[in-house]
Amino acid sequence: MALLRRLGHRMEELAGHSVDRVTAELGGPARRRVIILLAAVLGLDAADKGTVAALAFQLERGLHIGNAHIGLMVTVSSLVGAMATVPVGSLTDRFNRTRILQGAILLWAVAQAASGIAPTFAVLLGCRVALGAVTATAGPAVASLAGDLFPPGERGRMWGFILTGEVVGTGIGVVLSGLVANWAGWRAAFFVLALPSIALVWALRHWLPEPSRGGQSRIPRGADTVPQSGEDLGPASGNEAVRPVASAARELVHRRHVAPAEDIVLDRPATEMHLWQAIRYVLRVRTNLVLIVASSIGYFFFSGLSTFAVIFLRGQYGLGQGSASMLVVAVGLGILAGLVGAGRLGDRLVGRGRLEGRLTLGTVGFVCSAVALAPALWSSTLALSVPLFILAGAFVAAPNPGLDAARLDVVPARMWGRAEGVRTLLRQSLQAFAPLLFGYLSEVFGAPTGGIGAGIDAKHATISRAQTLALRDTFLVMLLPVIAGGLLLLLARKSYPVDIASALESDRRIAEGAESSHRVPAGEIAG
Repeated sequence: MALLRRLGHRMEELAGHSVDRVTAELGGPARRRVIILLAAVLGLDAADKGTVAALAFQLERGLHIGNAHIGLMVTVSSLVGAMATVPVGSLTDRFNRTRILQGAILLWAVAQAASGIAPTFAVLLGCRVALGAVTATAGPAVASLAGDLFPPGERGRMWGFILTGEVVGTGIGVVLSGLVANWAGWRAAFFVLALPSIALVWALRHWLPEPSRGGQSRIPRGADTVPQSGEDLGPASGNEAVRPVASAARELVHRRHVAPAEDIVLDRPATEMHLWQAIRYVLRVRTNLVLIVASSIGYFFFSGLSTFAVIFLRGQYGLGQGSASMLVVAVGLGILAGLVGAGRLGDRLVGRGRLEGRLTLGTVGFVCSAVALAPALWSSTLALSVPLFILAGAFVAAPNPGLDAARLDVVPARMWGRAEGVRTLLRQSLQAFAPLLFGYLSEVFGAPTGGIGAGIDAKHATISRAQTLALRDTFLVMLLPVIAGGLLLLLARKSYPVDIASALESDRRIAEGAESSHRVPAGEIAG
């Protein structure tokens, strides 16, 4: 007993030491708490998509559908979510963001539970449509909150930690749903996934106060509590000042005396703009548009790949459901390493004067992910493929933290919510078609169209060789857009400094205009 007590004390000391190291790395207890909460919000949506991927085999058998039906289900849900993000982004720029998140997550739990009792594919599709509309809240709210809570010079690194929620959520969705489905059926998996949302709503309500907008509530290193806004948390005042946000990238632009582009400089609070004016403005910022398209291509491929990953791994390597799910988790560890490492590296490159470092890192990540993934998909030797899958996961995730941080630099601070809404609309509109296109192409390449076969125990059934080869060929063909997305980022290197200067000038003019708003009428968008 004494030995067990000593062992328990030792494990407690090691756990405490690990927590202390993580807390120090993140910048203190307050930052750690916020990062975990924001990552958990993104993780909910990712867990849902991971669940669909893990249950694809059982859904095809139980509902007598094929790959294209699975793809259609994910596509329709994503499209509805995409269309909802722009009005939701406008709401996040005007109302209390944390309360919006709490309400959306509660509705998310209801839609998830309803998926578990759907008697037919049509009903399940309807539940997924509702779920897509609810999850549209996550992207704009998280982006806006992160911009206000974390210093610009550390945003790439902070974004890397926050985005780990997507990876962890996907892993939980794949592994937990697969285990529950094997034990109690696919319906139970949807119910189990709905439970954590209640705890997250409680945590958001008690641990994440609404911050001031424009960076006035940034969390200093070592802080124990999150600064709380002293402003009225109802609709935002059109005369609210937004102070210029300093970052390493913006300081470089200032020192280089880069001239702003007057046609994208704002001289009035963005809250006074109509929704369509805001959409038009966000798309006129060339760097922002390129970043949206490039990152969307990466998400497009990952969405299609992850939807059918478990089926492919089971067929290619003769794995069971549990083993295939664990292999997906191993790839997820590579993605986590890519997110955290690339976020830190991107901030360091900019801090050393390499203004376009984040864009270059994005190009390298996309191209290298394709180079690593192609032989991994072609090989039927698990020992060779696993390291390549993990390496490809790290590379495909590497561009995201830097690109997300760069988007905040080229958009005025008061536009972050709507800018994220527009980005999510375009990204998910493209991403939404990935599962449908991947499923359709796999059937063109020879996959069966009537499901995997009724009357076979899902736990022990094997995937046909035709299904496996069709998915492999689909994945290989769809690597070409990934390479194109990496090369596309090279186009933004010239416009990036100009767009940063324009955002800086917009913040300055908005702040000055707010101070004299009772005397000087607000202007219109230049150009």
